[in-house]
Amino acid sequence: MEKSLKKVHPPAFKAKVALEAIREQKTIAELSSIYSIHPTQITRWKSQALAGLEGLFSGKTGSKKEDPELIRDLYEQIGKLKVELDWLKKRLALLKDEYHLSTRDLVLHIDKQGILPVVRQTELLGISRGSVYYTPVPIDPFNLLVMNKIDEIYTKRPYYGSRKIAKEISRQWEQPVNRKRIQRLMRAMGIEAIYPKPNLSKNAPAHPVYPYLLSGITAGYPNHI
Repeated sequence: MEKSLKKVHPPAFKAKVALEAIREQKTIAELSSIYSIHPTQITRWKSQALAGLEGLFSGKTGSKKEDPELIRDLYEQIGKLKVELDWLKKRLALLKDEYHLSTRDLVLHIDKQGILPVVRQTELLGISRGSVYYTPVPIDPFNLLVMNKIDEIYTKRPYYGSRKIAKEISRQWEQPVNRKRIQRLMRAMGIEAIYPKPNLSKNAPAHPVYPYLLSGITAGYPNHI
């Protein structure tokens, strides 16, 4: 009985796959499909590569001496870049609030073929990675018809709530329309029935309060008050 030979991959191939996994531009499942390798094997190669990086910079060979001035300059540049990055993040948050930038607006600035990984770009922009690959779902055409009808009825009778609007649409179309659908669409449109709100009998804070002048007085004869 012949033994099944285990497939041996060359070191260069392992390094290539591990580097792709470290970059995180593609998921482990995508790399497994591209290179026909089990995801567990890719994860193991990635862990080995990350563990081996520490030995490269441990300085055990002693072939070169560290330059204190170079290290100081590098630390200064790192600190400067960190301060600039924090400033850019705060500025981006202010611009989002000022110009009402949505997540879809920020996704347009993602460069999938750029030098920076997609994960790092989304982190800098303050959005999730899943929003890059999200495809907006178009609105149901029937919901558009219902929203147009709600707007027509609400314009004529703004005091109608979801119950009366649902009954009116069902009567005109001669088919039942769920009231919960009407409620959901009215919330999306930002409209509600106009009706008296509670606590309308309370005076405004600036309204003067006049004293009661007849306190302790008893009317004893005609025209006394």
